[in-house]
Amino acid sequence: MKTAISLPDKLFKQGESAARKLKVSRSQLYANALKEFLDRRKADAITEKLNEVYSREPAELDPAFARAQFEAIGEERW
Repeated sequence: MKTAISLPDKLFKQGESAARKLKVSRSQLYANALKEFLDRRKADAITEKLNEVYSREPAELDPAFARAQFEAIGEERW
């Protein structure tokens, strides 16, 4: 799909330079950048959702698991 967008001159020039260095078209550069941006936002949304779910649960490890972990690795700090 074709589209027209407006960019500040400096950003446009940086994009032109990057496309030449990467040996890709301007369209491919912008498509890659948009995809990376959207993928990152999607990952952030997943992390936020997981944080929300886990914030409702106690952060303490079940005593039986804590004991087994201690026996397996001792007091090693990660």
